[in-house]
Amino acid sequence: MRYSPYDDAIKKKVHEDYELIAGIDEVGRGPLAGPVVTCAVIMKRDSHIKDVTDSKKLTRKKMLSLKEKILADAIDFAYGYANPSLIDELNIKNATHKAMEDALNKLKVRPEIVLIDAERINTDIPQMNIVKGDLNEYAISCASILAKVRRDDIMINFSKIYPGYSFETNMGYGTKKHYEGLEKFGETPIHRQTFLRKFHERQLSIYDL
Repeated sequence: MRYSPYDDAIKKKVHEDYELIAGIDEVGRGPLAGPVVTCAVIMKRDSHIKDVTDSKKLTRKKMLSLKEKILADAIDFAYGYANPSLIDELNIKNATHKAMEDALNKLKVRPEIVLIDAERINTDIPQMNIVKGDLNEYAISCASILAKVRRDDIMINFSKIYPGYSFETNMGYGTKKHYEGLEKFGETPIHRQTFLRKFHERQLSIYDL
């Protein structure tokens, strides 16, 4: 089942026809370091938490507040992970799909339909793949927030294990301080080798000057 865009009529029908709706989203595709974190969540049908939206539009303080409200209104939720070695092995798209499938399969309550932010995964549960789903579908927005908070927590913990890369602020993305850390300290076990190729190419280009 695939619809694009997710217009009001389709959205209304989905919410009329299904009670157990799982939203799935991922966080962390673009960073040079750290895992992709996914979340699958089934919200109560009458849940309408104010300010829930795409996690990219929210501050961490706001997300932490919303996380508690989301968990209070969740029928069930679960996380999936794609670590750097899996990303290097499968590529980012396939590793993300696997992490989404893992999150879905960990749910104790089986949803009637799965709504995913612009992706299609391997499941026998009916699914809809929604463009800008983290903005247009409440359950996906909730999943986005939960996944973002979880991944940020992971990267903050990694910043204590691997100081010098500013993981606590850049969350593994390729910022100036992150690149400076790579130049000074080298790679860590949480760096994605396939994502560091451009960095290595840039380093080698110095000798061409």
